[in-house]
Amino acid sequence: MAISPIKPGTSRIGWIGTGVMGQSMCGHLMNAGFEMTVYSRTKSKADDLVAAGAKWVDSPKAVALESDVIFSIVGFPEDVRCVLLGDGKTAGALSGCEQGNILVDMTTSQPALAQEIYETAKVVGVHSVDAPVSGGDIGARKGTLSIMIGGDAEVVSGLDLCWQAMGETIVYQGPAGAGQHTKMVNQTLIATGMIGVCEGLLYAHRAGLDLETVMRSVSSGAAGSWSLSNLAPRIIDNNFDPGFFVEHFIKDMGIALSEANRMGLSLPGLALAHQLYVAVKAQGDGRLGTHALQKAVASLSAVDWANR
Repeated sequence: MAISPIKPGTSRIGWIGTGVMGQSMCGHLMNAGFEMTVYSRTKSKADDLVAAGAKWVDSPKAVALESDVIFSIVGFPEDVRCVLLGDGKTAGALSGCEQGNILVDMTTSQPALAQEIYETAKVVGVHSVDAPVSGGDIGARKGTLSIMIGGDAEVVSGLDLCWQAMGETIVYQGPAGAGQHTKMVNQTLIATGMIGVCEGLLYAHRAGLDLETVMRSVSSGAAGSWSLSNLAPRIIDNNFDPGFFVEHFIKDMGIALSEANRMGLSLPGLALAHQLYVAVKAQGDGRLGTHALQKAVASLSAVDWANR
C-alpha cells in the first residue's frame, strides 16, 4: 500500500502528551514546519507549545479531528488505551480519525496493546504505529532519540521527516508490537546496567576516591555506557531530577518481566533491578529520575549518599 510522505505544509500533526519527553519532541516537529494541534491532561504543560504557535484542544478526539497524523506519548498502558481507543469516559483519538489517518504511539507500553490498537484501527481504515524511544530528557531536547518502530513498513517510511526531526537512531523493527518488544530489550539492558553504575560509584566513594577523577578513567573504556556518561554526573551532584520517572521505569520492567514469563524466560538480573526500584518508590521517590536508584543501593550499606 502506497502512503504519501508526511510533509510540512501539506500534513497536519496532532500531539497528545506534553510531559518531560513529549514537549521537546512536539517542539522539534513544530520547528520542522509542521502545523500542530496539542492536548495534554495538564494544560499548563502545553503552554510553551501554544505560545510557539500550536493549537490547543480539549480532548484526544479533538486532536484527531484536526490532524492527519496523531502522535501520543503518555505514562502507562491504561493511559495509551484511554487516549487512543477511549475508556467509556473519554473518547479516544481513533473515534475522531478519518480513513488514512495515522496513529503513532511513542509511549513505552505493552506489545499486545500495540497489536490491539493496530488491529482495531485497521478495521476503520486507520494506520497504527508503535514507536517507543530511548534517550531520556536529554535526547528529547537534543532531538537525538533512538526510535524503535513497529507497524507497516510503508506507513513507517512515509513518516521519515517526522522521525528525523525527533531522533538520530531510527530503526524499523517489524510488524505491530515489534517496536515495543525492542524497547523491552532496551529497558532490560538499562535496568541491570544502572545497578552497576550505582554500585561502582558507591565503591569509589567508600574507597576514598574522587568521583569525578574516577569517571574520567572508567567512562571511556570498556565500562562506558550512556547511563554512566549522562546519569553518573547527576548522581555525583545529588541531582535526581527526572529525565525519566522511577515509577514509569517500574512499569516498563513489569511489562518486560510479564513478557519474559509468557515466553518462558528467566531474567534474574531484571527481577533484581525491579525489586530495587520498587524500594526506591517505597521510599517516596517514585517521581525522581531513574538514577535515584543510588539512594536505595547506598542505603543497603548504610551510606547517606546525599550527605557523604
